[in-house]
Amino acid sequence: MRMRPVLIFDGDCGFCTTSVDLVQRLVRPRCEAVAWQHADLGSLGVAEERARHEALWVTPTGRVYGGAQAVAKVLLSAGGVWSVVGAVLTLPPVRWVAHGAYRLVADNRGRLPGGTPACAVPDATSRHA
Repeated sequence: MRMRPVLIFDGDCGFCTTSVDLVQRLVRPRCEAVAWQHADLGSLGVAEERARHEALWVTPTGRVYGGAQAVAKVLLSAGGVWSVVGAVLTLPPVRWVAHGAYRLVADNRGRLPGGTPACAVPDATSRHA
């Protein structure tokens, strides 16, 4: 059994990688951060399609949180004022707004600073082609 949670992100996306690097330096979450491309997704209980779609937080017991809730878990793990922000992100209606904001950013990350064509999340039609 793993002792620390794992934050899974898209290592091919410059925006995602830069964001995770910044969070690790400034927020200092208590986790291991690993690009999904280098993770043993099967042992983590995560499907590749989900890892391509959103950042994931996998607890040592195997529970998986995605998107804005993964961000909340990152903040909660850091302690201090960050944990307060993380806790707020888990509460309705803030959780719902956070989910919408996360999807907006994730779906447009290729257009954000540091983004590249590799950052683009495939749309539903190309995912099932």
